[in-house]
Amino acid sequence: MPSRVLVTGGAGFIGSHLVARLVDLGYGVRVLDNFETGDIRNLDELRERIELIKGDVRDPAAVRKAVRGTEFIFHEAALASVPRSIKDPVSAHEVNTSGTLLLLEQAREAGVRRVIYAGSSSAYGDQEAELKSEELVPRPLSPYAVSKLAGEAYCRLYSSIYGLETVILRYFNVFGPRQSPDSQYAAVVPLFIDALARGKQPLIYGDGEQSRDFTYVDNVVDMNLAAAFKEGLSGEVINAGCGDRITVNRLAREIARLTGKELRPEYGPPRAGDVRHSQADTAKARALLGLVPAVPFEEGLRRTVDWFLKTTTGRSRSECKPLKV
Repeated sequence: MPSRVLVTGGAGFIGSHLVARLVDLGYGVRVLDNFETGDIRNLDELRERIELIKGDVRDPAAVRKAVRGTEFIFHEAALASVPRSIKDPVSAHEVNTSGTLLLLEQAREAGVRRVIYAGSSSAYGDQEAELKSEELVPRPLSPYAVSKLAGEAYCRLYSSIYGLETVILRYFNVFGPRQSPDSQYAAVVPLFIDALARGKQPLIYGDGEQSRDFTYVDNVVDMNLAAAFKEGLSGEVINAGCGDRITVNRLAREIARLTGKELRPEYGPPRAGDVRHSQADTAKARALLGLVPAVPFEEGLRRTVDWFLKTTTGRSRSECKPLKV
């Protein structure tokens, strides 16, 4: 086992779940987070068992300090959300692309063995193929998608030129406990749960028949661990999804059922940069990682709703800090 691993964005939604699993497995875990979108309370139960560095992936000194002495890096730090990137494309590029390049360079200089990069299914864009296979030529539709795809390119380059092992996981729509609803850029699952639990109605952009591959967070953590510690994966791009297509209308109905609320959703115009359908081809993940999703959509959604209801729809909306990857 490596003596120490680094999780960038480790106070965020996915990052904090990954940190918890790594700690439980006995790894020495270091977290780098600037807390702009992450929430320190996500690490409350782990504070005495991790090393925490407050810093930004755009800061060379902070990144150099964070990577020193680590063998594996899980790169979760990002400015996520398609709408946010359309409003502020420069920040998306600086964090997601330039920040990734800086991390890779510092990792190379420090002798890090492998970097696992949190990519995004948004790289595929709106393609005719029902299943989004890693063999498809990317067609990004937003600055966020472009910035994450550029990060992928740098990862592959550092594998081929410098010998730094990298594995890219293209996340589909990850959801689960601790995903905050308190932002105009929040993900759809916590937004719908929050609205219905408070006796309000969710807002659906478009007709609601657009579909997503909603993937419970534990499945993504499983894939990160497999991608880190299996041999022969350097330079690979692998989908991190369940292989299902769930419409936004169905998602709303399921959440209404689980919260015991009547559903009368409001509909608004489609959002710029959104794709119509997104479903992962999981054949490569099964072949290379030997994994099938352990938690199906229905069970993951039940666990998520239960967590939100037990914590009064997450946490106080005025205190939450969101992270969507």
